Amino acid sequence: MPETTTISTDRVYVYVILRYTPNLVRNEWVNIGVLLFDPASGERRLRLIEEQEEFARVRRLHPAADEGLLRGLRDDLEDRLRDGRHTAENGDWQKLLAKWEDTLSNALQLAPQKGVYAEDLDAELERLYADHVAPQRAPSRVGAAGTRAFVRNYCAQVWKLANLWGRLEKAVPVREFTFPGDPMRIDYGYRRNGTRGFVQTLSVSRAPADCKLFAYTAARMSARAPFATEFAAVTDVPLVAGNERHVFVRETLRDAGIEPVPMEGFAVWVAKLRPMLQ
Repeated sequence: MPETTTISTDRVYVYVILRYTPNLVRNEWVNIGVLLFDPASGERRLRLIEEQEEFARVRRLHPAADEGLLRGLRDDLEDRLRDGRHTAENGDWQKLLAKWEDTLSNALQLAPQKGVYAEDLDAELERLYADHVAPQRAPSRVGAAGTRAFVRNYCAQVWKLANLWGRLEKAVPVREFTFPGDPMRIDYGYRRNGTRGFVQTLSVSRAPADCKLFAYTAARMSARAPFATEFAAVTDVPLVAGNERHVFVRETLRDAGIEPVPMEGFAVWVAKLRPMLQ
C-alpha cells in the first residue's frame, strides 16, 4: 500500500512563564502567568492568576506577598503590550521582552523563553497555564466541573464552534465604568445592533458570592455606559429552584438585569445569539 502523508497544521509559538519573586536573595519564586506569542505574526495571548484560590496559593508560599501589585499586573502588562505593539508586529519580541526585564518590578521575573508546536494559540495557552501555573489537583478531580476556568474553557470551545471567536472582545476591563484601578475583567464582550453585550462565567459550586460583584458591576456599567448594554452569566450548574444557594444567585443576577445561562445550555444560547452579532 502507498504511504500516506500527514500534513501537520502545527505552528511554532514561543512562551514565557511569569514568576513572582518577592525575595531576590532567597531566589524563591511562584509561577503567576503565561505569555504566549506567535513570532511570525505578532499575535499574542496573556493569562495571569485571577481566582481566589490562586492568590491563596501565592500567600501560602509567600505570606507577605504584595497582592495589590499582583492584581494590578494584568493592566500594567497589557499597557506595555499595547505600547510595544509595533515592535512585536515587526517580529522583535526579543527587544520587547528585554525592555520588560529592565523595567519590571524586581519581584516580577521572566523565565527563559521556550518554543512549542501547537495548532491553536488559545488552546495552547490554556494547556500551558494548567501545566505551569494553575494549582495542582488530585488526579480524580482533573477536568471536574466547578471552577471558572473550566466553564470559561468550555465557553471558548462553544464560541469557536459557532465561528464567533474572532468577533468577541476577551477579558474586557471594567475600570472605565467603575473606578480607576478596578482589576475586574468580564470574560467576553460582543456587539449587536448598537448594543454591547457582556458574558461572565460564574462558579456557583465554589464561589456563589461572586454573583454580587458581577451584579454590582453590571449595574454600574448600565448606568454609566453611553450605549445600551445587556449581560449574561454562564453558571457551572443549572440553578435549581429548591436550592437556597441557587435561588440567591439567580435572584441576585436577575435583579441586576443579568440573564443566567447554565453551562449545559450555553451552546443553544450562542446559536440564538449568532444571527444578531455584528
